[in-house]
Amino acid sequence: MPKISVIVPVYNVEKYLARCLDSIINQTLADIEIICINDGSTDNSLEILNDYAKKDSRIKIIDQTNAGLSCARNAGMQIAQGEYIGFVDSDDWIDLDFYEKLYTAAKKYDADIACGSIKAWRKCNRKNIMLKYKEEELASDIYRKFYLCDIPETCNVWNRIYRTSKLGENHIEFEPGVLYEDVCFTIEVLIETDTLVTVPGTYYNYERANVTSIVKIKSEKAKRDYEHIKKRMLELLKSKNVNLPAHYHEVKKYKFLGITVIKIRYHSTRRECKLFNVIKFDLPPV
Repeated sequence: MPKISVIVPVYNVEKYLARCLDSIINQTLADIEIICINDGSTDNSLEILNDYAKKDSRIKIIDQTNAGLSCARNAGMQIAQGEYIGFVDSDDWIDLDFYEKLYTAAKKYDADIACGSIKAWRKCNRKNIMLKYKEEELASDIYRKFYLCDIPETCNVWNRIYRTSKLGENHIEFEPGVLYEDVCFTIEVLIETDTLVTVPGTYYNYERANVTSIVKIKSEKAKRDYEHIKKRMLELLKSKNVNLPAHYHEVKKYKFLGITVIKIRYHSTRRECKLFNVIKFDLPPV
């Protein structure tokens, strides 16, 4: 059994794919399997995958008709053999010690989830720290887990590893055919698992410069899916008796000439303010 199954959905990312795969195959934790799901790519992504698979036997390729990100991830989870599962989007990359540090911390505390920090990269290699852990912290209280994972603002699934058996026991998977599929998956995982550990000093690198990314395309479907997922999230919280303040998931933005000058995010016990999305500080609680 490999220590981690890394699931990589792939759709028309020939520009970014080599960087992504290089960061995974060169991990300091070598005992991993790499499951790449080619989701009907029409560019050279499949050829790149096949070239890498010839050089590295840990790479497994699923080639399927385009079905969307959720179905691609679910297909990878169905064949995953690892003790833990991790997700990497194919236009992103990870620090070379990312999985070793997460796995070591997960085993140290027998945790169901281990979380790493996140860097978001913009054009001209400008980076923004989306989430940073300064120390290891083990949490079992659901409200503390939400706080540490920055829920629901940062519901992305890819900066963590998850105990595979817990996902299977609770039949947790991604809802097919919708955008923002990470939200309910993340919330359900945090509710149904026991313990989570934060891991400092290693980063998942999120490529924000990819303007063709699905989540960046504004459409009527995106608006409908956002409302659908928000409703599902609130229903899920209610069904599991997780009572968050009414304003918990609010983000207020104040703009000038189309530029966000102030952004205020409401957490369970505090308000976080950002100036120009750079300078961050806490406001008095409400």
